Amino acid sequence: MMKWITAGLIILSAVFAAINGRMTDLSTAFLEECGSAVELAISLTGIICLWSGIMRVAQSSGLTGKLAKAAAPLLSRIFRGLKKNGKAMQFITLNITANILGLGNASTPFGIAAMREIEKEERSPTPELASHNMIVLTVMNTASLQLIPTTAAALRLKYGSSAPMEILPCVWITSVCALAAALAGTAVFGRISRRRQP
Repeated sequence: MMKWITAGLIILSAVFAAINGRMTDLSTAFLEECGSAVELAISLTGIICLWSGIMRVAQSSGLTGKLAKAAAPLLSRIFRGLKKNGKAMQFITLNITANILGLGNASTPFGIAAMREIEKEERSPTPELASHNMIVLTVMNTASLQLIPTTAAALRLKYGSSAPMEILPCVWITSVCALAAALAGTAVFGRISRRRQP
């Protein structure tokens, strides 16, 4: 869907630029912003690589297992039926930790690995359908709780902010509200779905 939206925006930009006689401005903007996009990607790569490396060290050293044990009382209530010390719970812990640190891109591989482990652990008779735990993980990954918005702060610093972390109170409030609303919605619609099942 996004590829069609992106293509549509580019085509509309070219059409309106041609109508208004601003094709030169459009060409200049294309060239300048392409360079800016590459610079931005390179600047974010360093931060993502750093935290991804830290996460990999934590996983190799067994720290993720300890984190999973520490978070087990809370996560076992959210992700029902999963082993407290299983691989699925460890990857879920890594995914949530990466999101808390504001590393959405770094959390994605852990989320994918968690989904695979949840599928193995649950052994659903209908693997083509997402289970309740998979839906909860997707919702938590999308409306993630962020304590340190690393990526957002890096973007603000890149574009000249003198205080890139001043957004912290807003980030905390919005992320807590988004996560609470997402989990509440999952619980409500999950109950409705279970009632409709024969």
